[in-house]
Amino acid sequence: MTDPKPLASAAGYAEAAAALVEQYESVSFAEVHREVLHLIPRRPAVIVDIGAGSGRDAAALAALGHVVVAVEPTPELRSRGRILHADREIEWIDDALPGLPALRAGGRRFDLVLLTAVWMHLDALQRASAMESVAGLLAPGGHLVLTLRHGPVPAGRRMFDVSADETAELARGHGLDVVHRSERADLHGRDGVGWSRLGLRRQGPGVGHD
Repeated sequence: MTDPKPLASAAGYAEAAAALVEQYESVSFAEVHREVLHLIPRRPAVIVDIGAGSGRDAAALAALGHVVVAVEPTPELRSRGRILHADREIEWIDDALPGLPALRAGGRRFDLVLLTAVWMHLDALQRASAMESVAGLLAPGGHLVLTLRHGPVPAGRRMFDVSADETAELARGHGLDVVHRSERADLHGRDGVGWSRLGLRRQGPGVGHD
């Protein structure tokens, strides 16, 4: 008997798109990112949200006057996000980690990269490759804000137990400094679920945050 085929990193998201969009939109950008709001540029900036889901965060950032790219590999989430936030100027891209070939093809650089509840879907080799990809997207002085989910893995999903320590060490190897680290309980109150949050910065002058 052969081993079952490993789950893909985005496994389970298409099937649960409707419920997930409702879940994502039930909490605000400010609630989700309250510990790292000081890392969000105050002046107009160029931002990419990788694994944008329903577009909740992308829409909030666009409303603040930023130029926003939303990267989402799951068609069912991407199409719902386009409709739900059609009133916001958001560029939607079909692309995925670890390589992000479509996003990187243009050679663009971003003042802020968001990776919310994405990183733990990648295995160790993918994380090493993805960090190189993401670090290469950052403009000098740009920030990467990354969250890690800890706890039970939902049925039909693929997640790994990824520590903040490991992630910070990997980031340092690609020229990123840790400027924020925090832990918090789950906003939805799920048993055993917790979150780590990292703020990482590429050296150099960046867009103002004052």
